[in-house]
Amino acid sequence: MTINIKKCTFEDLGLLQEISVETFNETFKNQNSPEHMKAYLEKAFNLKQLEKELSNISSEFYIIYSNEEIAGYLKLNTNDDQTEIMGNDSLEIERIYIRKKLHKQGLGKYLINKAIEIAIERNKEKIWLGVWEKNESAITFYKKMDFVQTGAHSFYMGDEEQIDFIMTKTLI
Repeated sequence: MTINIKKCTFEDLGLLQEISVETFNETFKNQNSPEHMKAYLEKAFNLKQLEKELSNISSEFYIIYSNEEIAGYLKLNTNDDQTEIMGNDSLEIERIYIRKKLHKQGLGKYLINKAIEIAIERNKEKIWLGVWEKNESAITFYKKMDFVQTGAHSFYMGDEEQIDFIMTKTLI
């Protein structure tokens, strides 16, 4: 298996939208109403919104390829663009998704390690993420990667409030 991780550019915008919609749908469509999913997907993954996020100097996207096939992606935030006030010594993993057919191949670990590498290069003391309290497989994975639950926050799927656990990994 050949693994490559590539930083997204504006040329990747259509591909980023495609993988974002596909992986979010695969992950959450069975636990949410079609109306809430549709509202969220249209808001979060329209081309204008993704272009805005890609333009932000405090956010970065990375696409992971397995044997030259797009497998998933990662979105990182720093500074004031983190979704919670965590300080400038933190890096947020806002999104990390792998296509369902490629789960259990270690690709998520590659993306976590990429995020950790970037955090260390930028002298960050911790890395954190939010994970839906009902996403037990993801929570188990993050615990294996030495993340611990340090809090919780609200996440809105359409107009439905859901709870995300905040999980943190200390790097120093």
